[in-house]
Amino acid sequence: MKIIKLMNKIFVSALFVFYMYALIRVILFKFRWRDLSFLWYQLQTNLRNPVNLINELKMGNLIPFKTISINIQSLSSWPDFSNLVGNIVAFIPFGMFLVFLSKNRGISFIGVFISSLSFSLCIESFQVIFSIGIFDVDDLILNTSGGLLGYCAIKLCDKVYNKLIVNTTSRVQDREIVDKQEF
Repeated sequence: MKIIKLMNKIFVSALFVFYMYALIRVILFKFRWRDLSFLWYQLQTNLRNPVNLINELKMGNLIPFKTISINIQSLSSWPDFSNLVGNIVAFIPFGMFLVFLSKNRGISFIGVFISSLSFSLCIESFQVIFSIGIFDVDDLILNTSGGLLGYCAIKLCDKVYNKLIVNTTSRVQDREIVDKQEF
């Protein structure tokens, strides 16, 4: 039994590493790969000239729900729909993995909230620092919401499983005890 649990933990950890690689590749690099020399050059340029970073932030969205409301108003266009739904869906597995990888699935809602927000903030900050994207506070909101949805989905499945399987099993065991006592 311990070997199966260990194998499951290794498998889930490997899936998490693959997921994080794919997520970073999609969000930061938009399916294109940037070589390290390009990223190093961007970093050096921005650190030598902080005005670049300020300009990058000015081009971004620092007003909560601004991009979200624009996306909702024009859901018929693919870019708006994919931005709105994609940011949520991309982070649902993040919340799930946080639950699976926590000891006894004990991570709290607040823990997932802080982890999802922190990771999303790192991604948004990297976009600014390396000049490979635009900072958008709405991405923080959507990504964090996705992480929380993943958490809630796992917790809901756990409750349903415990209610259906565990309660059914205990009822069957209770019935077997009663049946034995009758004979």
